[in-house]
Amino acid sequence: MSEPTVVETSFPVRYAETDSMQIVHHSHYIVYFEEGRSAYARARGKPYSQFEKQGLFLAVTEIYTRHVQPAFYEQLITVRTWIAEIKSRSIKFEYEIIDANTKAMITTGWTKHMCIDRNGKITRIPDEWRDWATN
Repeated sequence: MSEPTVVETSFPVRYAETDSMQIVHHSHYIVYFEEGRSAYARARGKPYSQFEKQGLFLAVTEIYTRHVQPAFYEQLITVRTWIAEIKSRSIKFEYEIIDANTKAMITTGWTKHMCIDRNGKITRIPDEWRDWATN
């Protein structure tokens, strides 16, 4: 795969995502990764909903996060998302979450996904998805 396409999406940290210290609770970074994947799909011209209409889904099988520094309430953050690896039945997205203004690293991570059908059976990633991911 050539140099990956990186898609960025920015938004402020919401109060509901923070703990009593106004620091983002660790569980919300996974939601931010999901937001990054959705933005990636839209920016590449094929929202997730179009894939799901085909009866295929990308089920999360592994998640990794590394927290460099905390994010805080009302901080404007940017989620940078790209596809790091695509195999016959799986895909790996990587992420960086940075401060949108200073570009300071907040969190890095990745998610691995298996392509499954409506019955939960692992299936091959269709060629059109592969083309979407690599072009």
